[in-house]
Amino acid sequence: MIINLSGRIDSSNAAEVEQRITAEIGDYAGAIELNAAELEYLSSAGLRIILRVKKAHPDTKVTNCNSDVYEIFDMTGFTEMMDIAKAYRKLSVEGCEVIGEGANGIVYRTDPDTIVKVYKNPDSLDEIHNERELARKAFVMGIPTAIPYDVVQVGDLYGSVFELLNATSFAKLIQNGESVDDLARQSVEILKTMHATMLKDGELPSKRAEAIGWAKYCEAHLPSEIGTKLVRLFEEIPETHNMLHGDYHIKNIMQQNGENLLIDMDTLSMGHPVYELSQMYLAYLGFSETDHNDTMVFLGIDRATSEKFWNSSLKYYFEGKDEAFIEDAVVKARIIGYTRLLRRTIKRNPDNKAVIDNCTNQLCELVPKTDKLYY
Repeated sequence: MIINLSGRIDSSNAAEVEQRITAEIGDYAGAIELNAAELEYLSSAGLRIILRVKKAHPDTKVTNCNSDVYEIFDMTGFTEMMDIAKAYRKLSVEGCEVIGEGANGIVYRTDPDTIVKVYKNPDSLDEIHNERELARKAFVMGIPTAIPYDVVQVGDLYGSVFELLNATSFAKLIQNGESVDDLARQSVEILKTMHATMLKDGELPSKRAEAIGWAKYCEAHLPSEIGTKLVRLFEEIPETHNMLHGDYHIKNIMQQNGENLLIDMDTLSMGHPVYELSQMYLAYLGFSETDHNDTMVFLGIDRATSEKFWNSSLKYYFEGKDEAFIEDAVVKARIIGYTRLLRRTIKRNPDNKAVIDNCTNQLCELVPKTDKLYY
């Protein structure tokens, strides 16, 4: 139940306000949201009203406080005993440059200093706060990342704001003629730093658990012997504690005054690096196998350039390994990638027969030749 508070609540009108709130609540026994968007001030008398509502309804929260009202709650300790949220600054992205888009959101440049990631889900506040905490965790562990400093409302959606002065994505740098090979080398430097970061049990979500779910979903859509072996191969991948980005590609790597930073940290997880390799394969080649123009749509570069970046990334990531080892690692990554893409396409776009058939055919060809999915 949402109850709107407005104006001033002090000793002169507290009794009247409390009677109104009590009448609105009536016999309702669920959670209460006190919307403070139009509340200008409340005294100790007003605070006592909220305390009594909170006591009767433990899930009570206060939302949309302006700065002055929030400070009253904060100074009196209310922010420590209940959920008190500030009002979100409203922001328009009309006419702003789109510098990236993923499954969860679209990233806009709102001015030369600032970008905002607008989440597609209108109920995304929990996701936004989760991504901020994940970015902070990665930053503390030595991963170069941008930490969001504000949450804004964009129409009916919400977004995270980042300060990225003069930042340019690797995709844009490639479009501007910078060396693909050199940018791939720089990309791998960050990737190796991330994968060398070891986490504790439960510190981040397990990618292995998620991936086994992909395989089990696809099992029913594949020939029996292929589906059964696929699930077994996924289950045999060991649980490791390497930090993974989960959406690692040239639109999520930014260069700012000579320093490289990662964005889009909401997909952070932990697991074997082969999962990261599989996602990268999809980003650079897999998504566009049935339509090569998709690389331009997704990354802003043509497929030939994307393939060159992928091959250079493999060269630097597996530096010192022979060609046979690298080819085998790519096969493992492709199997995991096709499994993920098959599941996603069946669930989201079941009429896309070209992608479904391609993933199915690739899995039917590769799975029988593969004994394990990790290196």
